Amino acid sequence: MPRAVLEGTVLAESDQTVIVEGNHYFPPEAVNQEFLSSSELETSCPWKGIASYYSVTIDGQSWDDVAWYYRDPKGAAAEIRDHVAFYPAVNVEA
Repeated sequence: MPRAVLEGTVLAESDQTVIVEGNHYFPPEAVNQEFLSSSELETSCPWKGIASYYSVTIDGQSWDDVAWYYRDPKGAAAEIRDHVAFYPAVNVEA
């Protein structure tokens, strides 16, 4: 089952991830929100839309903007609405 792990802490775990461009997008209910905080960063993808970001804090240590999601994705990416993906700082074990 795919898991997103940072510093030994499981940030997300689900057998219902959606893989897009090599990234596992975890459904929102599979993400341990207690470690995530909203970031002001937003980026744009031509076919997915506007990505919003989360920073992660574990035991007082923070990693800025290491997770992202699409609140209102474009039609071709509708299946990843509100799903969370992680940058390589987070180890995604498939």
